[in-house]
Amino acid sequence: MTVRERADAARNRRAVLEAASRIFASAADPGTVTMDDIAAEAGVGKGTLFRRFGDRAGLIRAVFDTQISDLVKAITSGPAPLGPSAPPRERVPAALDAVVAFKLQNRQLTAALERPDRSPGSGTLFQTPQYTTAHTLLSDMLRDLAGPGQCSWIAHALLSITRIDLIEHLLLNEGWPEARIRKETRNYAELVLGAAARPTGPPGLLPSELGLS
Repeated sequence: MTVRERADAARNRRAVLEAASRIFASAADPGTVTMDDIAAEAGVGKGTLFRRFGDRAGLIRAVFDTQISDLVKAITSGPAPLGPSAPPRERVPAALDAVVAFKLQNRQLTAALERPDRSPGSGTLFQTPQYTTAHTLLSDMLRDLAGPGQCSWIAHALLSITRIDLIEHLLLNEGWPEARIRKETRNYAELVLGAAARPTGPPGLLPSELGLS
């Protein structure tokens, strides 16, 4: 039997997620946002946050998942160029561009998610639910193009260019406009996919010997 969420509990959840989204969007440093800040903004007790989300990392994941749900739906079941009907050469660059666009629009929230304070034994970014989900989706997109032996590695490599620390470095330190970051993301993905579709040489070849430069 499915247990339906009480109306007041659902309202509290929405209030918390909306409050957290506002606070992270306006925070100069997402690392300074506390559960107390979010509880006060949402008008609920801090205990409510811990009961519903477990800890700060769980709350951040819930906010992120809510914000990115439309994009995930578009990739998993939407029309081309993001959806399954599009060929990998079109779909993968479009998906990576969409992810980067989302992170540019949600920089502080993404930074809080990708650069949390990790306690010993809590794992790395690559073991988090949002990364493993993204990696699985991208690997599946690449399987027919790159083959089962390479799709996992190529997915890791392509996801590395969507990391928020790289995006913020390009944006803030190198002065790249958002349009260039997105354009270069697509260009790099297309370059990698072109190389992945060609037969590879033996291990140890330089990029120039593989036609990558």
